[in-house]
Amino acid sequence: MSVHRIGLVVPSSNVTVETEMPALLGRHPTSEFSYHSTRMRMAKVSPEELAAMNAQRERCVMEIADAGPEAILYACLVALMVGGPGEHQRVESAVAEQLATGGSDAIIRSSAGALVEGLRALDAKRIAIVTPYVKPLAEKVVEYLEAEDFEVADWRALEVADNFEVGCIPGDRVMDAARSLDLTGVDAVVLSCCVQMPSLDLIDDAEREFGIPVLSAATAGAYSLLRGLGLPVAIDGAGSLLRADVASVPA
Repeated sequence: MSVHRIGLVVPSSNVTVETEMPALLGRHPTSEFSYHSTRMRMAKVSPEELAAMNAQRERCVMEIADAGPEAILYACLVALMVGGPGEHQRVESAVAEQLATGGSDAIIRSSAGALVEGLRALDAKRIAIVTPYVKPLAEKVVEYLEAEDFEVADWRALEVADNFEVGCIPGDRVMDAARSLDLTGVDAVVLSCCVQMPSLDLIDDAEREFGIPVLSAATAGAYSLLRGLGLPVAIDGAGSLLRADVASVPA
């Protein structure tokens, strides 16, 4: 069984993506993965700290490239979405150029771009989302997704500004927020629009309860990495996006 090396560029206070991504990809039927992280300092989810964190990107990319990853995930969704429409494309292109200049052929994906890719793979046009952010930042996420031609029918912001605390939000609070959404005519629910807010254990049950596809920043990130590496998208217990029959849908 082949082993694929995954690089993760994460906020320094993130404690979730390095748990949920191995848990997800550890269920893959044909491949194994190793995980190698580099961190950008960020404690409070605010425009100022997100900008300061993004300024560390080039250093972090150079550091993680030294580990020879096949794929790198820039794992902070809101950090890119606050940059305005299309920011994930600009950042992924800049990182790809930096990697190529340094002699690395690693593919680059971002949590922001992966969520867009995953929603399109599900053919979701009208969506509802749950975010941990304060409302002004949550509004930026809504605006970003609407600029990608999704209709955000309803959304919730849990208004947790401390990024470490985001990683401690209990599942029942996430589900309470999701249950309060108006899902009339909605094609998919983004249960956690943030790689730091835990939701992996909720996805399958939420999908059965709501009767529509449910995904998260984590499941979208796994989907995008698997597609980028040319690997089968077939992971049990993680919602519709990671079932094999979705893999043929253009993203």
